[in-house]
Amino acid sequence: MGMIIAMSDNNSSGGGSRLILRPKDGRMVAGVCAALAVYFKIDANLVRLGFGILLFVWGLGALLYFIAWAIIPEEDEEQSIVGAFIDKAKNR
Repeated sequence: MGMIIAMSDNNSSGGGSRLILRPKDGRMVAGVCAALAVYFKIDANLVRLGFGILLFVWGLGALLYFIAWAIIPEEDEEQSIVGAFIDKAKNR
């Protein structure tokens, strides 16, 4: 069973959920900022600026970026890096 992050979309009329996925297009490093920008419907450069500002707060931006990279799956993958690691550990 994969670990895909599904967050409910309170603004949708169907009550469905949206997935946060790291896109292949529009990424600069790992696609975390592009994924968050698509999810929150804001410009990716604003998300990048936010991570840059947080970088100067005890390196918090780098830590949050690394965590997000590990738990947000790529758009072509069924699960995140952490999900794959957990599944691999369970199957041992």
